[in-house]
Amino acid sequence: MSVSSVSSAAASAAASSTTTSTSSTSSSSSSTTLSTSTFMNLLITELQNQDPLNPTDPTQFTTELIDLSGVEQQQQTNTLLTTISTNLSNLISAMEA
Repeated sequence: MSVSSVSSAAASAAASSTTTSTSSTSSSSSSTTLSTSTFMNLLITELQNQDPLNPTDPTQFTTELIDLSGVEQQQQTNTLLTTISTNLSNLISAMEA
């Protein structure tokens, strides 16, 4: 696997991530999609550039997928907590009025 090609793919993915996240930070679901697409781009680049005679350890891919799943779950939890907080604030405001 070429380290420079993976590094350049990571740099371009990070650059597109920064550009996209600065242009659309209002939606947490778009950040979830962005992180998923960035991860998939990096994974595909890694698979395309790996040495066929010395493939990457399958447990590494499993670990990466588990990490991605954990991040997605954390983002979903944050979204739900924000919704609960907003609804609770609205309820308290309505009760005070």
